[in-house]
Amino acid sequence: MAKKTLAQILLESGLITEEQLREAEELRRKMGLPLSSALVYLGFIAQKDLARKIAEQIGLPFIDFESFTPDPIAISTLPEELARKYSVFPVQIEKNSIIVAMANPRDIIAIEEIKTVTGLEVKPAVAIKEEIDTAIDLYYRPLVEESDEVQQKSAEEEIFQGPIQTAVIEKVDLSKFNIDPNAVVTLTEEIARKYKAIPIAFDGGELVVAMVNPEDVVAADTISVITGFDIRPVKAEADQIEEAINRFYKMAEVIEVGEEIESLIGEEGEGDRLSEISVITDEAPIVKLVNHIISKAVKSKASDIHIEPMEKDVRIRYRVDGVLQEIMRSPKRLQSALISRFKIMANLDIAERRKPQDGHCAVNISGKVYDFRVATLPTIYGERVVLRVLEKESILLRLEDLGFLEDSLEIYTRNYKKSYGAILITGPTGSGKSTTLYATLNVLNTPEKNIVTIEDPVEYRLKGINQIQINPKAGLTFARVLRSILRAGPDIIMVGEIRDRETAKIAVEAALTGHLVLSTLHTNDAPSAISRLIEMGVEPFLVSSAVRCVQAQRLARRLCPECKEPYTPRRDWLEELNFPDMDEVTVLYRARGCSRCNNTGYKGRIGIYEIMEVNDEIEMLAAKKAPAERIREAALRNGMRTLRQDGLLKVRLGITSVEEVLRVTV
Repeated sequence: MAKKTLAQILLESGLITEEQLREAEELRRKMGLPLSSALVYLGFIAQKDLARKIAEQIGLPFIDFESFTPDPIAISTLPEELARKYSVFPVQIEKNSIIVAMANPRDIIAIEEIKTVTGLEVKPAVAIKEEIDTAIDLYYRPLVEESDEVQQKSAEEEIFQGPIQTAVIEKVDLSKFNIDPNAVVTLTEEIARKYKAIPIAFDGGELVVAMVNPEDVVAADTISVITGFDIRPVKAEADQIEEAINRFYKMAEVIEVGEEIESLIGEEGEGDRLSEISVITDEAPIVKLVNHIISKAVKSKASDIHIEPMEKDVRIRYRVDGVLQEIMRSPKRLQSALISRFKIMANLDIAERRKPQDGHCAVNISGKVYDFRVATLPTIYGERVVLRVLEKESILLRLEDLGFLEDSLEIYTRNYKKSYGAILITGPTGSGKSTTLYATLNVLNTPEKNIVTIEDPVEYRLKGINQIQINPKAGLTFARVLRSILRAGPDIIMVGEIRDRETAKIAVEAALTGHLVLSTLHTNDAPSAISRLIEMGVEPFLVSSAVRCVQAQRLARRLCPECKEPYTPRRDWLEELNFPDMDEVTVLYRARGCSRCNNTGYKGRIGIYEIMEVNDEIEMLAAKKAPAERIREAALRNGMRTLRQDGLLKVRLGITSVEEVLRVTV
């Protein structure tokens, strides 16, 4: 028997009419609302009546908070922070179970966490989210006040009575201890972080809990109530506890999401039909898996998320501080549903699998909206998806924060403050070129300046700046837009990238006719940019006159300040590296690894720069079409510092490591 739709249920029950349904369907299509929201929005059905009918159909009780009598014992079993996190409210305890009003009674993760925290089987009931939130505000506050009074009274009694007994606290080295995962899962990550404690083993009928402060009676009692075990606290170092929490709870979350996903799809086949995929991608488990992947990437400060179909499974990797790290593997049979979910979020065509697609989506994570650029690419094992995290904060950075050495910043500043000429930023994808350009525009952006940018795509919105998105299908190419905006009297033009002869020629001519032009170019070093423009077909004498400054750059990982390790380098090694001022080098630093940096030894990134200021000698060489190597020699004679030299100076300052500089420079 086919499952009835919500519309059929409401029509058969007489709660709505056919005409109301048609009107609601029209609104749903126009505004992209769920049907239920459209019906409530139009006033055709009360939210409570809708929720009551849904509860009836799925066979769950409905909680009407208007006739609700609170059960203090039930409320006390569930922490307020958990109730707010999932919009749930404990209603009543029945033997070994607890009835919980839920805005989403099919939220398996919420049910499992409530079960873990309370130690009781969970019986979900349906309720309206607004009423649940109001009940939390109304009934939890008195409990908090009462709890504070009880704690204060207990503290006073303890002062008068004095300690009953003194126990010797055992100390544990978690780096050498074999932690039992079954013990860990008796406590939620939220509570573990709150009390800086983690269960590590069972000993008879006791739960052994490693704590930063094992004499914290309140924490021990709370953990005992939540887990249902008698607690034996042991002492452990704070960084070891944090590292254990990061490691074990991350593993538990992946397993939890994976097990939930398994329940969605049968053992046979991948479910590759489009009709099946469309349904599956809207199911809670797939949504939860995708949300888990995205939220973990944001927490890890990843710049990219890679969803990569392999022969037998799907690999998920994050790029953190410029280096890819494998995070998890997903079963092959989930591949189509997983990738389709990402495509739906970015408004891409899930039926088109043979051509690359590009899109954009926004995701709300813990109350903050993050933007993602989404790209798909067909491979032999299926479509590959890459999400680029667009951090709005990065465009608000000052140039001083990007890692320029003082003299390098002075040269760059001197050139971008000129009223005309071209400034080129070169480097591979992901080297921070856009961040440097945006930081420069932040300085130049004043009310008296007319600034226009041409980008593909426009990733960040800049206040007070005219930004144009190119669209080759509509005929809006870099060259055509650039030619048009010159008639609008801009003072400063930013061209996202010089890709072809026509764009290069117009940009150079604009730089020669009173405009400051900022752009990017793909070359390995600064001197090669001059030769590249000439190879594109721009006249050498125009290039020599227009280009004022070329900056090549890379991003290197910063050493973690908490664990970087000093060492004395060998002199022959310094000589081999041609280390600057090697006679003065006595101590350098290298990566070690700790819980603060996920044991990588690095945290964050810093720019490495090669800045070539065009002088008379370089102008003359460019006009004569001299090769890049001769231009490079002239730039070095005139004080240019190479990428390698700039990086080694930052090694000397203890900012990064020799290994990292060698990795990103030639």
